[in-house]
Amino acid sequence: MDAATRAYLDQVPLDKKLASNAYFEGGYWLYLWGFLYGAAIMVLLLTSGISARLRDFATRLTGRRNLQTAVYFVGFLLLVALLQFPLTLYQDFVREHHYGLATQTFSSWMRDVLVNIAVNLVLDTLAIVALFAIVRRLGRSWWIWGAAAAVIFIAIGLIIAPVFIFPLFNKYTRLENGPVRDAVLSMARANGIPARDVYVMDASRQTTRISANVSGFLGTERVTLNDNLLKRCSLAEIKAAMGHEMGHYILNHNYKMLLFFAVLALIFFAWLDWSVQTALRRWGGHWRISGLGDPAVLPLAILMFSILFFALTPIGNSFIRSQEYEADIFGLNAAGQPDGFAQVSLKLADYRKLEPGKWEEIVFYDHPSGRTRIYSAMRWKAEHLAQVSNAPAGGN
Repeated sequence: MDAATRAYLDQVPLDKKLASNAYFEGGYWLYLWGFLYGAAIMVLLLTSGISARLRDFATRLTGRRNLQTAVYFVGFLLLVALLQFPLTLYQDFVREHHYGLATQTFSSWMRDVLVNIAVNLVLDTLAIVALFAIVRRLGRSWWIWGAAAAVIFIAIGLIIAPVFIFPLFNKYTRLENGPVRDAVLSMARANGIPARDVYVMDASRQTTRISANVSGFLGTERVTLNDNLLKRCSLAEIKAAMGHEMGHYILNHNYKMLLFFAVLALIFFAWLDWSVQTALRRWGGHWRISGLGDPAVLPLAILMFSILFFALTPIGNSFIRSQEYEADIFGLNAAGQPDGFAQVSLKLADYRKLEPGKWEEIVFYDHPSGRTRIYSAMRWKAEHLAQVSNAPAGGN
C-alpha cells in the first residue's frame, strides 16, 4: 500500500507539486490576513463613529425599528464590500489567474461579485432584521433563540440555493444520455438513491478546477458534476468522484452538518452575548451604541464572532474532513474504482497540497489530503485483491 501510494504521488512533476504547495500554503497566510483585515475594518467602523452615523441616518429615514435595521445593514454591507474589495480582488481574481486556476475575464468576474452582493443584500438583510428583532423582544434569552433562528436560516439556504441561487452564477443542464449518465444513475439505483437526473455545471467559464457536489436539503437535493470533470477525467475517475458525492447523501451528511452547526450556533451566540455586552459596558458610550438592540453594534458583533470562528477553525475543519473521509470510503465501495479515485486525487493537487505534515492536515485541511485519499484507495484495492485471491474455488 505504501509503495503503491508513493508511486501515485511520484506521478506529479516536481514543478507542479511546488506550485501546488505554494498556492495552498499561501492560503494559510491569506486566511490569517483576511481575518486581521476584516477585524481592522470592524474596529474602524466602531472607533471612527461610522457605524453610529449609519444608525443615525437610518433613524432619520424611518421611525420603524425593523426598517431602521434594514437601512443600516444595507449601508453597512455595501461599505464593507467596498473596503474589502482590494483583498477580494487579489485573492479571488489576481491570485487565481497567477496560478492558472481562473478562466474569467475581469468583467465576468465583477459581474459575479455584484450578483453575490445583491444576493447578500436580500438574504442577509432579512436574517439581520430577524436577529435584531429577537434581541429587542426576548431580552436576556435572545442568544438561545438567535442560535435557533440562525440554524433555520442555514436550513432555508440549503433548500433554496440549488434552485434559486446557484443558477445565478452558473448554467445547470441535465447530463445527456451516454456512458457517464448511465454509470452514475446505475450507481444511484444500486445505493437506493432516487435520482433520475445528473446535472452539469459550466464551471469552466470561471475555473480550471474539477469538482462535483451534492447540494440541497429536504427535497431539493441534486447531484452535480462540473464540466471540467467531464472534460479532464476518465469514466473510472468520474464514477469515483460521483460515488463520493453519493456518500454524502446516503450518510445524511447535510443533516449531520446542520446538527453540528446548531451546537456551534449555541456556543457562538452565548459568546456573543457575553463578549459584546462586556465590551459595551466599557466602550459603548464612546462608540455611541446604546445596547445589543442597536444596529450600530453590528461591527462589534461581527468582530467577536470572527475571533471565535478563527480560533475554532481546526475543530470545524476536522469535523468536515471526517465527513469527507466517510464519503471517500463510501465512494470506493460504491464505485469500486480505487485507481480512478487515486487519479482524481492527483488532479485535485492542482490547488491542494498533496503531502502535508500531520498537524498541518489537522489544522488547515477541511478535506483529507491527497496522500491520505490515495492511501485509502490503495488499501481498499489491496484488501479486495486479497479477498479475491482467498476466495474458495468454485466447482460442481
